[in-house]
Amino acid sequence: MTDPHPTRPSDPPRRRKRLKWEPWALMLLVMGLGMYLIWSPISGLKGPRPAPGTRAIELRVGGQRGIVEVDDRAAAPAFRVLLRNGYESPIMDARAFASMFGEESLRAATRTESPLFRVLNITSWTGLVWVLLGFAGQLAFTGRMLVQWLVSERKKASVIPEVFWWMSLIGGVLLFTYFVWRQDFIGVLGQSSGVVIYARNLRLIHKKRRRAAARPDPERSAEGVSTDISAS
Repeated sequence: MTDPHPTRPSDPPRRRKRLKWEPWALMLLVMGLGMYLIWSPISGLKGPRPAPGTRAIELRVGGQRGIVEVDDRAAAPAFRVLLRNGYESPIMDARAFASMFGEESLRAATRTESPLFRVLNITSWTGLVWVLLGFAGQLAFTGRMLVQWLVSERKKASVIPEVFWWMSLIGGVLLFTYFVWRQDFIGVLGQSSGVVIYARNLRLIHKKRRRAAARPDPERSAEGVSTDISAS
C-alpha cells in the first residue's frame, strides 16, 4: 500500500541575499580609468603637451584642435602651435604670431591668466558665467536622483515624482546651453533627446491630471441623486 503522505526531504535553509560588491567595484574601476585617461601623460588621448614652464591656450582652426604654447619666461614671449594631429609649428615671436592670428589673439595670449581660469579651461569672466551655468545644470541632474531616491524610500516603492521631471528638464536645458557654448557635439547630442523626453513626460502628467479633473466624481453624483429623491 502506498503511503499517502510520503516523507519529503526537508528543503535546505534559504540563504540571505548578500549585497553584491562586484557592481560597486566595476563602477570604481571605470571611474578610475576615466580619471587616468584624463590626467595621464598619454599624448594620443590627452592631446599635445606644452613644454614645462610654459602656458597653454586652447586653439581651434577649422576642424583641427590643439594649443598655443606660450613661453613668457623671457623678456620677449615666444609662441608655438601644437595640434592634436601631431603638427608642431616653429617657435614664433610676438610679431609673427600677430601676423598669423591677429593682434587680439596676441593680447589674449600674453594676458596674465588666473589659476581659476586655467583649472576651468576658460579665458574670461564671461566664460566663468558659462561654466557656472553648466555646474547649475549638473547640480539639477544630481539633485533629481536624490529626490527620486528619497521619495521612493519614504513610500517603500520605486516612485518617480513630478519634480524629478522638472529638475531633469531644467538641468537638460542648462547643460544643452553649456555644451553649445563649449561646442561639444556629444554633449549637445545627448541633451537634445533628453530635453524632449522630459518635456513629454511633464505634458503627459498634466494631461492625465486634466482628464481626472474633468471626470465626474461618483460619490458626488450619488449625493445629488439621494438629495433629489428625498426632495420628491
